[in-house]
Amino acid sequence: MSHHIVTLPGDGIGPEIMAPTLQLLQTVGEFEFEEHLFGGAAIDAHGTALTDETLAACRRSDAVLLAAVGGPKWDTTDPGKPRPEQGLLGLRKGLGLYANLRPVKPLPALYPASPLRGEVIEGTDLLVVRELTGGIYFGEKTRTATTASDLCSYSTEEIERIARVAFGAARRKVTSVDKANVLETSRLWREVVTQLHAREFADVELEHVLVDNAAMQLVSNPRDFDVIVTENMFGDILSDEAAMLTGSIGMLPSASLSGGGSGPHPALFEPVHGSAPDIAGTGQANPLAMFLSAAMLLRHGLGLESEAAAVESAVEGALAAGLRTPDLGGPADTAQATKAVIAHLE
Repeated sequence: MSHHIVTLPGDGIGPEIMAPTLQLLQTVGEFEFEEHLFGGAAIDAHGTALTDETLAACRRSDAVLLAAVGGPKWDTTDPGKPRPEQGLLGLRKGLGLYANLRPVKPLPALYPASPLRGEVIEGTDLLVVRELTGGIYFGEKTRTATTASDLCSYSTEEIERIARVAFGAARRKVTSVDKANVLETSRLWREVVTQLHAREFADVELEHVLVDNAAMQLVSNPRDFDVIVTENMFGDILSDEAAMLTGSIGMLPSASLSGGGSGPHPALFEPVHGSAPDIAGTGQANPLAMFLSAAMLLRHGLGLESEAAAVESAVEGALAAGLRTPDLGGPADTAQATKAVIAHLE
């Protein structure tokens, strides 16, 4: 059976890491790929970061694989001009992608690459569950010549559904992150999570941590975390901080799910890094986060667990054998990294 995947290479290094990822996927299964312009590339061609045609194609697919969007070419503070990031927000809304999963598990081979000491990150295996479609990013916005505002709003339903994903993924503990000492939205968040825990997930430990404290704990004692669940903006910041525990943001995958993975729309899979326009076209891009995003696609998007595990093992095996891209302090270019991982896969 062939699986239909929409690919969105996007901008910068996006096309350079998408091509080897499709090569990798074809070694573990049968797939039909349908490519569409997205982000800055779509702005250049169509005047918008996400066309109706692309969104419709994504909705028809079994899964969506995205590489990277953005770059200085499209940076603007003019609210009337399109930005590549608007494509991401539109895709999340259009596909109902409310749950972003970012696993963080530093590999022993890369402990020396982490900015933290090996004994601090050793044993770290955490998952950040970020709410994706609510909060300040989607609230009403106002702008005058001298003032601006962004409304942060959450409903009980939005909080409960993301908390349910977090509790379902937990092995031992859920850390709910908020700013309940200051924000009314956070007070509602804490109440709803507490009530859901008591009602349905009392066997899982629950702790509430203020976001500033959570940021400190992530770098002082990361292995204490199991699952972190939080709202959109806090999750955006904390997941990038957690990503650096691995030594490079070029190593982290992510999945964005609807309905906890069983909703009416396909899920979206993408690396957490940006489009890295400074190295675009040089062949130096690290494709490993994209490979690991493909593994998440296999597992969460298509239910192909053994194939997903094989890809993850191949990446870990290549790193253990000495593979290092420039961001990890080594000489391997994109092509060499791809060859090394596929060799371990075969």
